[in-house]
Amino acid sequence: MDAEVRGAAALRDGFRDDGTAPPAAGPRVDARTRVLLEGPIATTLVRLAAPNVLVMFVQAAVGLIETYFVATLGTDALAGVALVFPVLMLMQMMSAGAMGGGISSAIARALGAGRRADAEALVLHALAIAVGFGLVFMLAVLGGGRWLYTAMGGSGGSLTAALTYSNVVFAGAVLIWVFNSLANVIRGTGNMAVPAAVTSAGAAALIPLSPCLIFGWGPFPRLGVAGGAVAVLAYYAVGSVALAMYLWTGRSVVRLSLDGVRFRWGLFRDILRVGAVAALITVQTNLTIAVATGLVGRFGSAAIAGFGTGSRLEYLLVPLVFGLGGPLVAMVGTNVGAGQRGRALRAAWIGAAIAAGLTELIGLWAAMVPRVWLSLFDTDPAMLDAGSRYLHVVGPFYGLFGLGMALYFASQGAGRLLWPLLANLMRLVIAAGGGWLVLRWTGNVSHVFAALSAALTVFGLVNAAAVAGGAWFGRIGWPNNR
Repeated sequence: MDAEVRGAAALRDGFRDDGTAPPAAGPRVDARTRVLLEGPIATTLVRLAAPNVLVMFVQAAVGLIETYFVATLGTDALAGVALVFPVLMLMQMMSAGAMGGGISSAIARALGAGRRADAEALVLHALAIAVGFGLVFMLAVLGGGRWLYTAMGGSGGSLTAALTYSNVVFAGAVLIWVFNSLANVIRGTGNMAVPAAVTSAGAAALIPLSPCLIFGWGPFPRLGVAGGAVAVLAYYAVGSVALAMYLWTGRSVVRLSLDGVRFRWGLFRDILRVGAVAALITVQTNLTIAVATGLVGRFGSAAIAGFGTGSRLEYLLVPLVFGLGGPLVAMVGTNVGAGQRGRALRAAWIGAAIAAGLTELIGLWAAMVPRVWLSLFDTDPAMLDAGSRYLHVVGPFYGLFGLGMALYFASQGAGRLLWPLLANLMRLVIAAGGGWLVLRWTGNVSHVFAALSAALTVFGLVNAAAVAGGAWFGRIGWPNNR
């Protein structure tokens, strides 16, 4: 009996009791899951990533267009949005990349192991987590926003703009969490196309809606900086309904249903054991940017605007890597669930190589011609100087950031996040502590940016060394096929 219990537990985790893989593609495995288990790795990753990367570029374009329109309201408005941006990205990254990754990973592992009923039950558990975290963010930012933005260097007009934008967008935090959670439920099944289609359609409507509400074009009221936030919430509300309807009608591999609803701690744990640790990593990432913003804030609003605009390019790398990271979570998680450890590792390294190459190309371009990027938003000399210094120093290290982020997403799929957590903690200590020390010793903002570069280097290399050293399963050989 004990042997049977151990064997059942091993199969739930995706491995036989003796450590070997169970059959990868039994009769309970649908065609979409079979591709993740048996298809060519590089081709499958690229094919699944294509709609994801497209939608990430669409979302990035929407953010840039909104920033462009806000910039026409003046430097204070641009600086105010720059103050809110790290906090908003914290929530976005936590809901879409961290807890969202936990959701995708749990569903992928369940489907890979043939636990279809558990995969469907995970949908409601994911929504419950989304509502809870959305309420926490709403209460925390609405209550503590003034203190936070002041601590980050906001004052006068920039602080007023930050609070105006922040209070609107975080009042609808639950909508953002629900949208990203539903999207990740679908991504966990290996379907990247539906979330991409919903996001792209919403973005097409958001692009004209945002300036209409900012400037009061046509029948719309002039809301100023708050108009962009109102448009964003409208986008997430409609998108959430569309994703929920797709899951409700049963067209997905897993279905949203209220029949026989019974919450189980074991299913919450499947999500949270990955998502909660990933959320800590996300907090560390955004705390790094927030602390750096506070250090740069000592040089004035124009410097904040320059650094914020320059570092926004780094933030845009996160959704770019997420475009590849979503398929990585699904592929690695499904193969781990099916016991195919070697294939899971191979997928991780192929995805990491692609991500590192793409982000390094962007970083080198930004370092060589920083004003091409910065002048899209403002032409204030102090703003351009601060932003150019940042991109000159940090841009060449974006490839290591991409490497570390891709392996972080792959580690979500594997359910092994200790080393990404430690790597990101090292990044925070080096960026915050090192930045504070060099600012104190030299008073030169470029030296603060050098500390950020060192932090990105450590983040990427530690993640790579951990996976190469057997942090997931111990040292195992590469598979001989696929």
